[in-house]
Amino acid sequence: MATRTRSFSMRLVLSYVIDWVIIIAIAAVGAAFSAITPYRRPFDITNPDISYPNVKEKVSTGLLVVIGLIIPGVIVFVVCLFIGVGPSTGKQSSKTKLLKRKLWELNAGWMGLALSLAIAFFISDGTKNLVGKPRPNLLARCDPDVSRLLSSAVGGIGTVENEGIKLVSWTICRNTGDILDEGFRAFPSGHATFSFAGLTYLTLFLCAKLAITIPFLNYHNITSGSTPPRRQAAAAPIYLLIFPLVPIGLAIYVSTTRYSDFEHHGWDIIAGAILGIASAWLGFRWYHLPINRGGGWAWAPRSPDRAFGRGIGHLTYVSNEESHNGHPMDLENGPHGTSNITGNNTVRPYKTSNGSEGVHLDDYPGTAAGSDSSQRPLR
Repeated sequence: MATRTRSFSMRLVLSYVIDWVIIIAIAAVGAAFSAITPYRRPFDITNPDISYPNVKEKVSTGLLVVIGLIIPGVIVFVVCLFIGVGPSTGKQSSKTKLLKRKLWELNAGWMGLALSLAIAFFISDGTKNLVGKPRPNLLARCDPDVSRLLSSAVGGIGTVENEGIKLVSWTICRNTGDILDEGFRAFPSGHATFSFAGLTYLTLFLCAKLAITIPFLNYHNITSGSTPPRRQAAAAPIYLLIFPLVPIGLAIYVSTTRYSDFEHHGWDIIAGAILGIASAWLGFRWYHLPINRGGGWAWAPRSPDRAFGRGIGHLTYVSNEESHNGHPMDLENGPHGTSNITGNNTVRPYKTSNGSEGVHLDDYPGTAAGSDSSQRPLR
């Protein structure tokens, strides 16, 4: 029996090792895009929007990695191992059990951060190459040779400069290599994407762990009338807002430097910020419960028998549905064993309390909408 348990455990560990490998592979592909020549969009050498100087950037790529990856990673480490994992762990928990829980929270915290950054990096760098939009400092990077004007023309209505030649190709440039290639990677801003992905994730993580959330009402308590709505929640101490605001403020600073350094136009930065925020939300929610209902916890590990997939008929990637609902799960039957076979003997998913097809926890006692509040999941 011991050998079987160890086998299952190794299967589970292997599944998460593969997850890490995939995340790293996504980031590696994103990095490989920098070695690929981007699409070089034709441009107008008289366009003032691409005529800014090529100045030294305030936030280098190395510093960006420190801000977006290293600092959030260290803070996640400190919070998970030294601040704690929540009161519902139990005062009588052994040190070994508590350490295992902390290590799992740390793994989930790092995986969420890595997934956020990998997705953001992959999409932003891939999009840069596909779009090939000129940067505001393209002409300074290009150093155009006016004597090549006619041979480089790709648009306009004339045959000489004063007769309407407007667009030229990159062949008019004296400079080549990376300095020119980077001139065509304006959209979206990689700095904005990376900084908002890492620092927004850190913001969500700190809000979850430190219970920083706008007060919300518990629907079950409202309907039961057990507690007046105004006494169900209170605003957190306002000093706690420092923790989410500092990372967001830092991401905004990094992004604005790309505008003042003439590396990106405004919409490039806005698009990068939106992409980073979306990636951060996905990475956080993939591994963590909602902030206002999760009590600061990460989702539990997958069960060994569902480490690589949940299979047909299973609702989740864990094996303990009974512990959550108090009733065995079977998609061919209703929540209390009621058959749901239609007249033509076709099995259909049973109806929820709201009338839509599918599984809904309101159909079970002991859940968030059940009658026994002591059996509700962690909040």
